[in-house]
Amino acid sequence: VLVVAWIPPVCFLCAVDGPERLCVSGCAQHIPSQVLHLRQLPVDVSEQELLALALPFGRVTKLVTVRTKHQAFLEMASEEAAVTMVNFYASVPPTVRNQPVFIQYSTHRELKTDNMNNQRAQAALQAVSTAAVLPGNMSSGDGWGLVLAPSPVLRVIVENLFYPVTLEVLQQIFSKFGSVLKIITFTRNNQFQALLQFSDTAHAQHAKATLDGQNIYNGCCMLRVDFSKLTALNVKYNNDKSRDFTRADLPTGELEPAAFGVYGDVQRVKILFNKNENALVQMSDATQAQLAMSHLNGQRLHGNVIRVTLSKHPMVQLPRGGAGQEEQVLTQDFSGSALHRFKKPGSKNFNNIFPPSPTLHLSNISSSVSEEALKDLFSSRGYTVKAFKFFQKDRRMALMQVASVEEAIEALIELHDHQLDHNQHLRVSFSKSII
Repeated sequence: VLVVAWIPPVCFLCAVDGPERLCVSGCAQHIPSQVLHLRQLPVDVSEQELLALALPFGRVTKLVTVRTKHQAFLEMASEEAAVTMVNFYASVPPTVRNQPVFIQYSTHRELKTDNMNNQRAQAALQAVSTAAVLPGNMSSGDGWGLVLAPSPVLRVIVENLFYPVTLEVLQQIFSKFGSVLKIITFTRNNQFQALLQFSDTAHAQHAKATLDGQNIYNGCCMLRVDFSKLTALNVKYNNDKSRDFTRADLPTGELEPAAFGVYGDVQRVKILFNKNENALVQMSDATQAQLAMSHLNGQRLHGNVIRVTLSKHPMVQLPRGGAGQEEQVLTQDFSGSALHRFKKPGSKNFNNIFPPSPTLHLSNISSSVSEEALKDLFSSRGYTVKAFKFFQKDRRMALMQVASVEEAIEALIELHDHQLDHNQHLRVSFSKSII
């Protein structure tokens, strides 16, 4: 009979029991140093990949690679930057090409880079440093500072989407690099996309440097990761399309179909159980139904042509108490919605009903919102802004032209009632004007 026990590997640098990766946080015998020791690197790791691990925390002054041992040494501009980097990676273990990398303080107090074998590393460091620092960004050192990630929000495009990618899959992948606060997923130009907000820019930069160009699954679902122009996300619902992980109290309901809401107040919607590409949409009256049909029939949405006809059913029946969960979800009652455009008698909205067009009418714009902010809002969601103009006599309204009628319909659906500040929400409709 054999008794088999697992003996924790010995950390040879500390001479204490425990997994080597605990060295990342620094043991009692490890004195903080500006020089960091990186181990278990991929055999063909590039200098740029190594620098991407360190640049979010400060300027790198020297880089030495020991490729035969799969190791490298980084010298930071300050001991404070090195300590910040080590402490961060203690809680968020770093990876390069999906391979765990171990980082610890080096016993070296400084690096010597006169070795001819490391000329390439110094050249890469010089190239990255030249691009990463700009005069005028003052730091505590010599007046040159690092230009960090422009935003904690990442924009992700999934290419070669062979398998479904859910919000939960994205959260699981990106949370390895830091705290993910919010996620919004959507489809634009027949591509699955997402916006993810981290708790800070360092986490976002690390995630981008590591995941850009990587596949979620073997041979497919490639991630294209870039920084968004947005600095924060506004999530109104916690469901399978969007999630605010800091707000468990958000509702799960969806907005009524905004494209139909332009032509009347949507009361109820029922997606047919056996034909889920078909739906019944109940408007407030027959005139509104006729308007919606005449303006939306034949339009394109997400690459598909919409066919709208009058139904033989006078109204959408709500599920009975004993109905199954799927039937309950497929039928929604929006009669009490706060987003109805025509609920006030004599509303001016009745005078501004136009067919879908590439020019959108924006209203309820607060004075603090600039032209660039509005253009960035639309472009960050994948829409092509062709032209923009505030109303000369009323800056609370503006016109925005996008690339096509289909883009305009999708933009209206997504951004109508978007929160611009604490008190005001954007109103979006179609315009007959041309910029």
